[in-house]
Amino acid sequence: MPDESTREIDRESLPFVAPCRDLALLAPFGWLRQGFADLRKAPGPSLAYGFVMALIMGSVVWLAWNFGSHLIMFAMIGGFVFLAPLSCIGLYAISAQIERDQTPSMVRSLRAAFRRHLGNEMIFALALLVIFLVWARAAVMITVFFPTDADPDLSQLLGYLAIGSIVGAVFAAVTFSASAFSLPMIMHRDVDSVTAIVTSVNAVLRNKYAMLLWLTIIVLGLVVGMLTAFLGLIVILPVIGYGAWHGYLETIDADAFPRHAAGITATPRSR
Repeated sequence: MPDESTREIDRESLPFVAPCRDLALLAPFGWLRQGFADLRKAPGPSLAYGFVMALIMGSVVWLAWNFGSHLIMFAMIGGFVFLAPLSCIGLYAISAQIERDQTPSMVRSLRAAFRRHLGNEMIFALALLVIFLVWARAAVMITVFFPTDADPDLSQLLGYLAIGSIVGAVFAAVTFSASAFSLPMIMHRDVDSVTAIVTSVNAVLRNKYAMLLWLTIIVLGLVVGMLTAFLGLIVILPVIGYGAWHGYLETIDADAFPRHAAGITATPRSR
């Protein structure tokens, strides 16, 4: 029987979407616990990733605050939130190495993030960039609802904030649904970006309440990290990245798709 890494893959016979499992409501807390466990097993690479990402976010805020405007700052933070999932694929690689009883290597994780899966990552990034640009345009259009009175009352301001929150929530939901499981799937199996995104959206829609809890945990983690002058993000971001990987493994059944021919996930997990 030919080895899976060397045989030719019949793309036409692969399913369009990977099936998903039904999740318990509190499943995300288990992912968080596994994320902390991975952090303890690979503290060096984890904290290095967390430090770099926290430094980027802190720098964006500092530059916008000192040389731009508050609106620019919030827009840039929003853009980072939209594009942040791309930075997590290196964390997925670290979790994958731990599962295979390999010593976590920063070099291997960076190779996975910026070389092996770069093509699919760029397609995914382009999709997120389009969403972000549309969101930015929508944010500009919402300003027409801003009260024109010199001294608007609370009800007028609440109406404006309500409209902005609804529009932002729609774009956040679309982005979260598309990215929740797609990049872990690209890291795990040899699939195209469209299949991974459709699989992610399908899994989120079928597990709405559990995924809403996971999104709440992510948002609260980011808020806590920012309130600690971004220092908390050094720990929080790696834990969330590892948790997303374990959430993918628990939710998505990708056995019908081939393994990568080379790289960390080319071999099965040892546990």
